Amino acid sequence: MPTNTETKGKVKVADEVWIAAALLHREQPSAADFSIEQIVARAAKESLTSTNRPGVYVHVVQHSVANRPANPGRYRMLFETASGRRRLYLKGDPYHPSREGAKTTPKPEDIPPRYRDLLDWYRRWSERESERVSDKDPLLLLAGSGARLWSSEHADEYVRRLREGWE
Repeated sequence: MPTNTETKGKVKVADEVWIAAALLHREQPSAADFSIEQIVARAAKESLTSTNRPGVYVHVVQHSVANRPANPGRYRMLFETASGRRRLYLKGDPYHPSREGAKTTPKPEDIPPRYRDLLDWYRRWSERESERVSDKDPLLLLAGSGARLWSSEHADEYVRRLREGWE
């Protein structure tokens, strides 16, 4: 089993970003998302490499963000919830078509052993979160809500109101 010094520098930047975001989610379960700066700072705190790589910031901003166009990184590890805010990508989240089939989590063998339990944690967390997000998504909750408005009875009344006062 490799030690931390043996793995320093071998962790992919995208995996480092995923680890940082996963740790934040696990440590702060009530937080829906995190700022770009929080994720970058968490990655620096973990010190997975011998230096703080500038690529971490770029991955949090663009390369690892599922709902942004691939440029050039095409990972789906994070999801932009609002400008400057990110959370881990959840199955079912919309993503840019250029990221179809892209990696969503690190491979166990690509991350230090001490972080591999995050993959099991993520599976459980993402199942719960996917259900919670879809249950509260305001657009998904509207599905079918206007069906009765456009029944022939209501449509005729609507047109009648629009035509009132016409000569």
